[in-house]
Amino acid sequence: MMGFGMNMWGLGALVMLAFWVIVIGGGVWLAMTLVRGNQATPASNQSYALMTPPAASSNVTALDLLKARYAKGELTKAQFEEMRRDLDA
Repeated sequence: MMGFGMNMWGLGALVMLAFWVIVIGGGVWLAMTLVRGNQATPASNQSYALMTPPAASSNVTALDLLKARYAKGELTKAQFEEMRRDLDA
C-alpha cells in the first residue's frame, strides 16, 4: 500500500514539474517574441526600404531615391541640393 502512494506522488510531481516548465517556457517565449518584434520591424527603421538595393529589373535611380527621401522630409533642402550636385558630378 505504501508503494502505491509513493508512485502516485511521483507522478503528481512530474505533472506539476511539466506544468511549470510549460508556464515558464511560455513566458520566456512570449517575452522573446515581443522583444524581437520591436527590434526587427522595418517600420521602426523608416530608411530600411531605402537601404535595400532596388531590384535588378527596376529602373530606380539614385536621384529617384534622393527625391523620395526629400519628399518624406528626411533631408533638408540644403542636404538635397548638395547630394544632387554630388550625383551630377
